[in-house]
Amino acid sequence: MTEGFVQGIVLLILSISLFMIIYTVYNDKSFPYFCDSYHLNYECHMLSSVRESPKIDPSPRCERNISVEQIQNFSSLPTNIKDLLYYRHCRHFPMLLDVPNKCGGANASSDVFLLLVIKSSAVNYDRREVLRKTWAKERLSNGVWIRRIFISGTMGTGYEKKRLNQLLKLEQSKYNDIIQWDFKDTFYNLTLKQMLFLEWMERNCPRAHFLFNGDDDVFANTDNMVMYLQNFERKGGRKHLFAGHLIYNVGPIRSPQSKYYVPEQLYESKLYPAYCGGGGFLLSGYTASVIYANSHSIPILPIDDVYMGMCLARAGFKPEHHLGVRTAGLHVPGKNVDELDPCFFKEMLLVHRMLSGEMYTLWHRIHDPDLRC
Repeated sequence: MTEGFVQGIVLLILSISLFMIIYTVYNDKSFPYFCDSYHLNYECHMLSSVRESPKIDPSPRCERNISVEQIQNFSSLPTNIKDLLYYRHCRHFPMLLDVPNKCGGANASSDVFLLLVIKSSAVNYDRREVLRKTWAKERLSNGVWIRRIFISGTMGTGYEKKRLNQLLKLEQSKYNDIIQWDFKDTFYNLTLKQMLFLEWMERNCPRAHFLFNGDDDVFANTDNMVMYLQNFERKGGRKHLFAGHLIYNVGPIRSPQSKYYVPEQLYESKLYPAYCGGGGFLLSGYTASVIYANSHSIPILPIDDVYMGMCLARAGFKPEHHLGVRTAGLHVPGKNVDELDPCFFKEMLLVHRMLSGEMYTLWHRIHDPDLRC
């Protein structure tokens, strides 16, 4: 046997061994391979998601449902309505950011008295920062725990999308309070965002007592919310609660120029069931679970607060009105009056549409120990 032949055999064995090592590493999902800054592709993301949250399965790509083109007058509908019809069967999307232990795990989630679920788009960094320092601060309030979660999709394309995703990732590394899915964060996808969160809650926080569900531009007096909810719990007798600014005897807007346009192809009835304005409302964990269970049999409607009302109606439940929830804003009477006088807001639960600086100021004025009203 010649020396050259022996060297060839040795090289062949080494090559085969190296191939087997690479193959093993590549197929081992527990090994942190290749998913660095140069390989941030979909496959790496999905493998990463599986490592961090084993209960979350990779979501299959949701295909366009072309059968909706047979709907009467489909071709005359606006593009955003067509897209909604094409894809409204899609209920599962990859998670980009998760906080699976926010409630201490599913079994320990009963320690969470009030979970703040705040809808926030990636660009609204300033709002999130103010909320973390004011009404959405995680803390003990009147002896019970308040926890916070921001829920978001993705915005923009190309470099803009990557930059905004990086922003949320940086916030996540500091605060651990963001859930993000890989879907377009648009007005017409607000209902999808709600349902994705309720799915997350069923898995990670099923025993939380109550939820506040609202926008990131509202002023919420969460200490007042806690006292209201503790009183509700003390009364006992029922598990269902869904309270906010009640809206009833209204129907879909049929004008294509309106932001809230809902054609008959999406919703035939002339009346919506009673619902609470989506700026913010309170609900029990029990009711959240009931809404999620009923959502499986109700097609997505782009108006998220109306859709929640539809799910309640399907379950035979009703929403209720609370005078302290002002989703249309708070009218301060008189001229030359300070519109941020804390005495007007001290007894409120929620006031919609407020700038970040106003929220920061108002929160501290309300909690001034020398305040006299």
